[in-house]
Amino acid sequence: MNDSRSNSTAGSQEAIAHDAGFSAMPAERIGPQALSHRDKRVIAISMMLPVFLGSVDQSVLASALPTIGRDLGQVHNLPWLVTAFLIASTAFTPLYGKFADIHGRRATMLIGVTIYVVGSLLCAASPNMLTLIGGRAVQGCGAGGLVVTANMVLGDIASPKERGRYYTYFSIAFMTAGGSGPALGGFIAEHLHWQMIFLWNLPLSLLAIVVALTVLRRLPQRERRHRLDVAGAILVIAASSAFMLALNLGGLRYPWLSLPILGLLAGALVLGFGLVARLRTAAEPLIPIAVLADPAARLAIAAHSFGWGAIISLNIFLPMYLQSALGWSPSAAGLSLVILMVTLNSTAGLSSQLLGRMRRYKLLPLCFLFVGVDAVVALALSAESMTTLRFEIILFLIGIGFGPTAPLTQVALQNTVPARDLGAALGTMNFTRTLIATIMIAIFGAIVLAHAPVGAPRGTLSQDFLGSASMATFAIVFLAIAATLLLSFLALVRLEEKPLADT
Repeated sequence: MNDSRSNSTAGSQEAIAHDAGFSAMPAERIGPQALSHRDKRVIAISMMLPVFLGSVDQSVLASALPTIGRDLGQVHNLPWLVTAFLIASTAFTPLYGKFADIHGRRATMLIGVTIYVVGSLLCAASPNMLTLIGGRAVQGCGAGGLVVTANMVLGDIASPKERGRYYTYFSIAFMTAGGSGPALGGFIAEHLHWQMIFLWNLPLSLLAIVVALTVLRRLPQRERRHRLDVAGAILVIAASSAFMLALNLGGLRYPWLSLPILGLLAGALVLGFGLVARLRTAAEPLIPIAVLADPAARLAIAAHSFGWGAIISLNIFLPMYLQSALGWSPSAAGLSLVILMVTLNSTAGLSSQLLGRMRRYKLLPLCFLFVGVDAVVALALSAESMTTLRFEIILFLIGIGFGPTAPLTQVALQNTVPARDLGAALGTMNFTRTLIATIMIAIFGAIVLAHAPVGAPRGTLSQDFLGSASMATFAIVFLAIAATLLLSFLALVRLEEKPLADT
């Protein structure tokens, strides 16, 4: 095993710290071997709570958006409730990863949950849409650290070879969030008040704080002293925010060639060059160059990001297709998508059990992902003659097709990066995933806008506008999503199948 992965002893950590110009961190050092299977299982189960909270927020709000718009009287600003959360959570993800490598997972989880609670309270107390959008941005700043920190905890307690053994608990949390979110949000909006959507999670958030204060004390202590790259953090937040704003506003609020959009894109480009320069010159950059220089890490991140980009895009555009092109009701369209998330997370959990037991661990995910690509192509080809039974079969195949890829890419990343950079690497993976998903959604939305019939209402992806979109338009979108999923497949093909480390 190489030196980058053999830093579990105090002596090797001190040598690394000395070489980097830092003193060794005087922390209690509990190696992974000090944790029994029962201890690891308790920690993994406890992390289901932040994973659930970080995953359920988007789906639970979606069903209540029309109610919120009617109550506050600003329907045209509803997309910003999603966009503000997305921009904030995406921009802060790399910062959480690096911060966790410096100050530990427990402190990072506490900060993330606390900011999430403050954002939820601001949202619940919002008297108007502008305040609610600001509260959603604060909530996103906290939520950005929940899932990524939980994944770091999983990397701390389990080696790449046994990671899948505990990833099953995360799959259950993801599946529960995806399946219960729309129903819960719809129930609250219909029978209670939309403000309860931001209050029902407070007991769970307080429980997550208790878990961080107690259970996470048992985590292995591997961290050494780092320097937090403040300039890099500011640049990545500013660059990604400007770029995502341009993607979300372009073609909807402003034409793509308008001055505001061109200004945002130019600003994102300049800030992006500044970020690259900072990453190349900083003593300890926010995103370690060694991670980006490793082909295995780059391919794992690419396979993960393009795959999830396709799945997230399907979650956005399938309800539009079902309601506008096929005439389904909103509740029927929402419930029909449950099978996609259930099968995806079920196969992710089941396949993760096999990763550490198979020498050719890429073979099964590759076969399943090929099936998933074919299923999305079938969705595109059947768009104009879709039946309910055919649609559910296609969603089933897409779910089982991508499911095994999700845990494999995280295992491959953990297997190739030094343990001291795991937090930054996972933060980079989550950041890239959300950024690519946002780009894909913007591109596919532009396709829908470009193919609208003459005289159709423009300027927003509203229900009136989507009602004028043809089935052929959605067929083009589904083919583009299939191409995105194919990129994930090709990255997985090229990913080196290194033996999984058992420490």
